[in-house]
Amino acid sequence: MNGIVSELFVSSLLGKTVLSDLGQEIGTLRDLIMVPGETFPIVSHLLLKNRQGLCTASWEQISLFNRAVISLSQASATSLPTYCPSEGEILIKRDILDKQIVDVDGAKVVRVNDVKLGRFNDQLCIFSVDIGFRGLLRRLGYEGLGESVAHLLKQQIPTTEISWQFVQPLEMHTSRLALTVARDQMKELHPADLADIIEQIPVTNIQTVLSTIDTETTGDTLYELEPEFRNMVIQQLGSEQASDILEDMAPDEAADVLADLPEETAQELLGLMETDEAEEIQELMEHEEDSAGGLMNSEFLALASDMTVAEALRQVRLVAPDVETIYYAYLLDADERIEGVVSLKELLVNPPDCPLTEIMIDNVKSVKIDAEPEDIYEILSKYNLIAVPVLDEDGKMAGIVTVDDILQHFLSAITRRKRNLYH
Repeated sequence: MNGIVSELFVSSLLGKTVLSDLGQEIGTLRDLIMVPGETFPIVSHLLLKNRQGLCTASWEQISLFNRAVISLSQASATSLPTYCPSEGEILIKRDILDKQIVDVDGAKVVRVNDVKLGRFNDQLCIFSVDIGFRGLLRRLGYEGLGESVAHLLKQQIPTTEISWQFVQPLEMHTSRLALTVARDQMKELHPADLADIIEQIPVTNIQTVLSTIDTETTGDTLYELEPEFRNMVIQQLGSEQASDILEDMAPDEAADVLADLPEETAQELLGLMETDEAEEIQELMEHEEDSAGGLMNSEFLALASDMTVAEALRQVRLVAPDVETIYYAYLLDADERIEGVVSLKELLVNPPDCPLTEIMIDNVKSVKIDAEPEDIYEILSKYNLIAVPVLDEDGKMAGIVTVDDILQHFLSAITRRKRNLYH
């Protein structure tokens, strides 16, 4: 087929009269039906409206397709089949234009203003989506006027397009199709960026986004969400999935999430978790939120003091997947009291046969389980520590509080104060 220019935008085609080769009016272009292709999605049919209603014309029936003329072969013009919607099909106007996509690079949600078409392997394909101001002007029919104004101001209207190779359907409901850009790249985003994205999309689409990432990252992302929004997301996930996610989270973070939920919901989720994890989280929840017990992570690296460096490193490799923070290894006696501490750096630079007792620091700085955040901060700052151990009422090691924990605590307090100023 001839007559396809290298670049066409859907907004310039919709509503255009479709003719036969002899110039007879067949109908108007209402939409374009797309199907998957090896490289780009393919426009398989045109959706036309005529006096009889909606009908379709296949790609093979089209003889001319450009900004000026859309025409069908005379032989096919008189026998176009009635349009019958099929499950899972995607129509460009109905399902893509004005719908949202996730811009992974900017970690934000944007709207599709136009769709670029072009010829590839003798087929009409979708090349990209336009999310910029130029696309919006074009869609409204004001691109020429916008160009004139920009010229007078000696400015240019930028083109902001995203290749369809980085766009995949997020939800295949044809009445409400959302899109995500570079879906595979979602797995590479920082949980804080994922949280920013999730807070911008419809709640009904959130579970589909979370399904693209692993359970651990989902937990980290939930923790980054604002509490009120996070509770809505947990409700969307359902109790079984939410409890699985909480089990994979750091116990202190899981405790924080549960503490923000209604008591009945929190207890339900705890009841669905493995007994050991549930008990550990429940114990953390019993401490005051603004105390070492409420801030600490009960998972830490504990070693026996009679180990060598080689034995210690083997133990580190064994438990590392289950321990969120490994800055220091704490040497505990049989009663779980601290005998000393060794940094990970010391384990790496000392000989394999070196006893831990020779490189450990025995004057370990610690805080009590009821210590206030200000006291913890003072210890961390004064001794330039990344983490400080927390001792329970019996002097046993109960967990650690990291610099990140303290920073998060104070930042959250500042955010709450700012929010209260505007309410």
